[in-house]
Amino acid sequence: MPVRETYGAQPPIELLRQWLDHWLWYDRKDCSTMKLVDVQIVAAMGPPGGGRNVVTPRFLRHFNAITINDFDDDSMSTIFKSIMSWHLDTRGFSKEFQPCVEQLVTGTLEVYKQSMTSLLPTPAKSHYLFNLRDFARVIQGVLLSDPETIADMNAMKRLWVHEVFRVFYDRLVDDHDRDWLFKCVRSVTKDNLNAEFDGLFSAIDSDSDGIVQENDMRALLYCDFSDPKNDRKDYLEVTDLDKLRVVVEGNLDEFNNMSKKPMNLVMFRFAVEHVSRISRILKQPRSHALLVGVGGSGRQSLTRLAAHMADAELCQVEIGKGYLLPDWREDLKKILRKAAFGDQHAVFLFTDTQIKEEAFLEDVNNLLNAGEVPNLFALDEKQEICEKMRGIDKQKEKSKQTDGTPIALFNMFVQRVRDQLHIVLAMSSIGDAFRNRLRKFPSLVNCCTIDWFQPWPQDALAAVASRFLEDVEMSEETRTGCITMCKNFHTSAQTLSNRFHLELERHNYVTPTSYLELINTFKTLLGKKRSEVMKAKRRYEIGLEKLESAASQVSSMQEELTALQPQLVVASKEVAQIMVKVEKDSIEVAKVEKVVKADEAVANEQASAAKAIKDECDADLAEAIPILNSALSALNTLTQNDITMVKSMKSPPAGVKLVMEAICILKGSKPDRIPDPSGSGKKIEDYWGPSKRLLGDMKFLDSLSTFDKDNIPVAVVKIIRTKYCTNPDFDPEKVKTASNAAEGLCRWVLAMEAYDRVAKVVAPKKEALAGAETELATAMEALEKKRATLREVQAKLKLLEDTLEANKRKKADLENQVDLCSKKLDRAEKLIGGLGGEKDRWGQSAKELATRYLNLTGDILISSGVVAYLGAFTSAYRQDQIIEWVKTCKKLTIPCNDEFFLRETLGDQVAIRTWNIAGLPTDNFSVDNGIIISNARRWPLMIDPQGQANKWVKNMEKANNLHVVKQSDGDFIRTLENCIQFGTPVLLENVGEDIDPVLEPLLLKQTFKQGGSICIKLGDSTIEYSSDFRFYITTKLRNPHYLPETAVKVTLLNFMITPEGLEDQLLGIVVTRERPELEEEKSALILQSADNKRQLKEIEDKILEVLSSSEGNILEDETAIKVLSSSKVLANEISEKQAIAEETEKMIDDTRMGYKPIAVHSSILFFSIADLANIEPMYQYSLPWFISLFMGSIDNSERSENLVTRLQILREHFTYSLYCNICRSLFEKDKLLFSLLLCINLLTATGEVDPQHWRFLLTGGIGLDNPHANPAVWLPVKAWDELCRLDELKPFTGIRKDFISLRDAWKSIYDSTEPHVEVLPGGWDEKLDEFQKLLVLRCLRPDKIVPGVQDFVTGKMGHIFIEPPPFDLPKTFQDSQCSTPIIFVLSPGADPTVALLKFADDMGFGGSKLNSLSLGQGQGPIAIKLIEQGAKDGTWVVLQNCHLAVSWMPTLEKICEELNPENTHPDFRLWLTSYPSDNFPVSVLQNGVKMTNEPPKGLRANIVRSYLSDPICDPEFFEGAKKSKEFKKLLYGLCFFHALVQERRKFGPIGWNIPYEFNETDLRISVQQLSMFLNEYEEIPFEAVTYLTGECNYGGRVTDGWDRRTLITQLERFYCPAILDEMYRFDSTHVYYAPPDGDVSVRNVLWLVKMWCLIVCCMVFGSYLNSVQYH
Repeated sequence: MPVRETYGAQPPIELLRQWLDHWLWYDRKDCSTMKLVDVQIVAAMGPPGGGRNVVTPRFLRHFNAITINDFDDDSMSTIFKSIMSWHLDTRGFSKEFQPCVEQLVTGTLEVYKQSMTSLLPTPAKSHYLFNLRDFARVIQGVLLSDPETIADMNAMKRLWVHEVFRVFYDRLVDDHDRDWLFKCVRSVTKDNLNAEFDGLFSAIDSDSDGIVQENDMRALLYCDFSDPKNDRKDYLEVTDLDKLRVVVEGNLDEFNNMSKKPMNLVMFRFAVEHVSRISRILKQPRSHALLVGVGGSGRQSLTRLAAHMADAELCQVEIGKGYLLPDWREDLKKILRKAAFGDQHAVFLFTDTQIKEEAFLEDVNNLLNAGEVPNLFALDEKQEICEKMRGIDKQKEKSKQTDGTPIALFNMFVQRVRDQLHIVLAMSSIGDAFRNRLRKFPSLVNCCTIDWFQPWPQDALAAVASRFLEDVEMSEETRTGCITMCKNFHTSAQTLSNRFHLELERHNYVTPTSYLELINTFKTLLGKKRSEVMKAKRRYEIGLEKLESAASQVSSMQEELTALQPQLVVASKEVAQIMVKVEKDSIEVAKVEKVVKADEAVANEQASAAKAIKDECDADLAEAIPILNSALSALNTLTQNDITMVKSMKSPPAGVKLVMEAICILKGSKPDRIPDPSGSGKKIEDYWGPSKRLLGDMKFLDSLSTFDKDNIPVAVVKIIRTKYCTNPDFDPEKVKTASNAAEGLCRWVLAMEAYDRVAKVVAPKKEALAGAETELATAMEALEKKRATLREVQAKLKLLEDTLEANKRKKADLENQVDLCSKKLDRAEKLIGGLGGEKDRWGQSAKELATRYLNLTGDILISSGVVAYLGAFTSAYRQDQIIEWVKTCKKLTIPCNDEFFLRETLGDQVAIRTWNIAGLPTDNFSVDNGIIISNARRWPLMIDPQGQANKWVKNMEKANNLHVVKQSDGDFIRTLENCIQFGTPVLLENVGEDIDPVLEPLLLKQTFKQGGSICIKLGDSTIEYSSDFRFYITTKLRNPHYLPETAVKVTLLNFMITPEGLEDQLLGIVVTRERPELEEEKSALILQSADNKRQLKEIEDKILEVLSSSEGNILEDETAIKVLSSSKVLANEISEKQAIAEETEKMIDDTRMGYKPIAVHSSILFFSIADLANIEPMYQYSLPWFISLFMGSIDNSERSENLVTRLQILREHFTYSLYCNICRSLFEKDKLLFSLLLCINLLTATGEVDPQHWRFLLTGGIGLDNPHANPAVWLPVKAWDELCRLDELKPFTGIRKDFISLRDAWKSIYDSTEPHVEVLPGGWDEKLDEFQKLLVLRCLRPDKIVPGVQDFVTGKMGHIFIEPPPFDLPKTFQDSQCSTPIIFVLSPGADPTVALLKFADDMGFGGSKLNSLSLGQGQGPIAIKLIEQGAKDGTWVVLQNCHLAVSWMPTLEKICEELNPENTHPDFRLWLTSYPSDNFPVSVLQNGVKMTNEPPKGLRANIVRSYLSDPICDPEFFEGAKKSKEFKKLLYGLCFFHALVQERRKFGPIGWNIPYEFNETDLRISVQQLSMFLNEYEEIPFEAVTYLTGECNYGGRVTDGWDRRTLITQLERFYCPAILDEMYRFDSTHVYYAPPDGDVSVRNVLWLVKMWCLIVCCMVFGSYLNSVQYH
């Protein structure tokens, strides 16, 4: 709460003080009062100091202060001795351990006190805060001891040393402190524990020299997981580190098998040590950890592993884009419930990258300290928790239960949280955030055991490299070299990063993640490139083999052709003879065939007749057969039981009897004669008796199935047909109602009748069929004999024909062999003729590839180092490091090329040309960046202040439907999700130094399989992950500071444009403007050349592919030869075209190179302005703006046919145009510096200025103690020291001795009022050039450097470059457009509002057309509405004080980016005012039109500015005074006075005791008052105007009495009657006076003033000559 805000106030304290003073607060909504009664405040605070703020006495006076002193030594000893004694007694330790109590407690006390005295907190060590909790943690660690594990007193003492190291040593940050603690513990062990330290730890003495070193103490480890078979989890001393590593690796494998996010970790010693430390913390009750280290050091991974080993559940919060405090609180509730409701311990892992609001840490601070967050749970949630706790409480023993009240139950919940939740904080020490958070939230240190993750030691680096490279194919010597090289990469990159920061103030971090990236990249690229190179080499070799094979076959094929010709003649003769005999035998065979064919025709007719009869029979039978089959099927469904059922019927139904009668008739069973049941006395026939007998036959159904259906008697069939078939009751469907069995029998009877009916018709036809078949058989017998004769004749003919065919084949084979041999000869000639020329080239290529294959190991190793470590560095640093790495590789005998070029090792020339066409600059640095992007495993984050990478990515991915998003976009996550799913590339542009945590899974590529698909979790959404997805990130920040937590997740690339790349762009632009036809042809040739080279590469690949894929003899593959021939012809055509194109391109390049000087010159100018941002954050200029200005100079400058003249004109015009445009946005103090920068950079490029000399001018050299005594009393020591250092530079050698010998001559220069124009003695004036003389001037008279620099710049570049153009609002307005904001960069005392309002009136945009708003709290929405309305209506919007609305600046940036001429009114203008601020959007600064409006520097410029300002510049006002002559004279005096009082500030206290910000408002009101008084009074009221001007207008700012007197005295020199006299002069030099009466027009005044010398004599200021030394 006492933390001071930006302006030094303490708002929470002031709010509490307000209540204590007045007993009320105000409701911020309606300002009503809120009174609180019956409230008492109890407050606590630490004593101010050590980062703790003082609290105002006005607040403290309301409290009764009670000071709680620290415990004295006796109190602490008593407390902890009691605890230790209790532990030894209760755990069953023997009495011999009793002395330990005194020894360990006093030893701990001694270490604690010495640490508090010696390990003091500093800004870099803000966590060096020790309190009683640290004392307790040591004792608490000792309490983990057990009689079974602690064998003797020495074992207990070793455990104590281990605990001291864990509590005190693990938090130390540097070797000095660690060494101090080691020595402290060593002495305490001897003095307090009465033990010899070296003897106590002899087991871990690595070199067995009897002296235990600090590094040996790394082997002192205690943990509870060293014996996985022991369920007790005893806290044991580790005796075998290798065995422990195996145990930890086993746990890691178990974790990976269970987790969705497996971890690929190498459990080297360093990692095992930290896992043990974290496990120790998780083992202790109510303990928490603060893990401090850079991102990628393993803090989170090792915590996950330790939690798994402790059987604890790991909890983390998922950060989304809109994740705010309410979401955090909900997550916190879930974690606390999970920890309290279950029996399993929980580990809450929280990292500093997840801190989206500092309030998160406030809650964590409360959790650490008290186990709860005040007011976290609502009332209903508390009730729910109490109910849950009630259930848990009832499960306890009765004596341990609470009283069941809500307060007791909630306290139980809090206690369970404290007991079961361990908080592990993973934080980075980089930057100020860590220090500030520790100060604001003291529990982060007080309640946590700190584990400071040091950089990986050498053994860790070696272990990781060995593990990953063990399966790579290479010799052991090379593998050892590679491991050493990997370590060298890591350490040298750290050194380079330090140098990078020291020299350029740019940050780059080397983390363990970078090291892992290096090794993984090396493995991946080495395998890939080895495969590519070997494949390419084999293709060349196979191609060469095929060519050699073809050449070797030519002579043998010619001999073969000669031998085949006679054989072909003999074969032709034999074929002719056999053909005559075949023709003769063929006639005889034809005759026999004719007879046989006639007999065959007769037989065929007979066969057809027989077939017709048979078909007719079959057709008739087809009607009965289905019925018969149906009946038989019905019978098959009947069983004996069905028959028995029918038989057992006493009175069978009529239908059953009817069916059985028909059966009996068919079976020939006679009916029984029985008496008529009707009583007629007659006998009637009854079939039921026979029926039962039939039914009683066991084979009844079989007899029906085998019934002789072909021989049923006619009489029987007639009875069946007439009596039964016609009976309507004889219907299966009707019978079925009586019996299923009867139905089947009925169907059988009907089938028999139907079959008989058909059979009677078919019988005669069968007889006819039998006769026909007999006749056919007789005819066929005779026919077969004739056929046998025919076959015999045909066999003879076939034999002859086979012989003929064999001879024909032999002849054809011979012809084919001759033809093939001829063709192969022809093909060989074509192949050798077409590809023979490639033989040497292919051979050379194969040889080069073989060498390249051998060197791949070293080249890929260095390439991997570049990809992993050097992306963020600028070109020079990269090149220096690569050269050093190549040398080291050579020393380690790792095969590699003598000169390393990334584009040669990993580059694809076709891809590079495509990139260049898409806008990637052609210089090596930019191309290397492209290669790094295509080969890195992480997504690229490109530092791109000039927008080069942005433009390239947009062009390159345009065809792939690139989506461009910003973090400020409301729907950027939704866009990202869609693109990830559909594999569309995304460009996230204009990121700041913080990347949204929601992107972390994407940056880390945390994909997993779900439902057979690759998925990724983004925020709360789980989406499918397309392998085609690509992600690019760019930032416009020139020098961003990405913390390791961000840097390890991306491939950081410095895409700042290089001089070579810019020169190429500018050359293209100037040629396009000057010679458009030339540049068009050049562009077309570039495209054509790229296409030609691509085609040639494809053709060569095709030729080699055909050669390598062709099996056997290539000369026998006609298709392959055709493909090769046509390909080679096409290749030759393209090569000819390419040769012509290259010749044309060379001619064009020669012409283009004529314009190279202006491109080089302009490139130097750009890099001069690019460095200005180092001076002021507002000095930002974009490359597009620079190019636009460059093109404007090309179009607007004077033309000339002579190229040299034209370039000179263009050089001068553009340099001055740039100077004017830049100067209007610079503060006065920086304008001369800018001129000097331009001049020096241009001269350095031409070699006229030595960079060493330039450095000396800036710094005065870097020197130690000067061994040479100062020879002159009058010369300051500093000047002499600098002169001696100057003597060490090459052209100045001997100047020290000459100075001693010519000291009087040098003294005259030293005493001169204008030393910069004096001649140097001893011939030095001739030896040194103008710039080198400045160095001498710097040593002797640094006060005269400014006039010296002015003369130097004037001499080299012209007088115009030291006279900045005056403030010109109309000109600035002309350079702007509706989509370009106009930015006033403010300085104290400068207010452009009046000038802007007047200009708006002049332009017709006054009144309602100009909307002005001063930004501040709550003004953002109003500003947005004004801009939207102005862009629509075409009005002007002025937003003032942008620096006060820091939080709204991203919104302003987005608004400015969305402004474009298509949707914005052309008259709209956005005017912004701001003081210099680091928070002002870079893109707005770069693209906006900037200007400053501070008073000009120098008397002359000040007066000119005054005369060009309102109201003096208004002719009506200037000429409108009644006393025109007097008014103009006094007005001139007033303007002179205005300039004078401002310029006096540069003399420090000699000018004014207090520097005052006099401004244009003072002058404006004084001018108006002067005009008014002169118009209203006959006589000039000098006293009145002097009083108003001196005492009121200007004097109103003056607070010092002497300054007021000085002001009035100076004013009286100008507001006096004497000024009206023509002879009156303002000072004793007689240089400055009021213009004569006839020359007091504005134009004449300006001309007079500009004739003055730039350097004004001090006398005019009312001062003395030496006062300039204060300037």
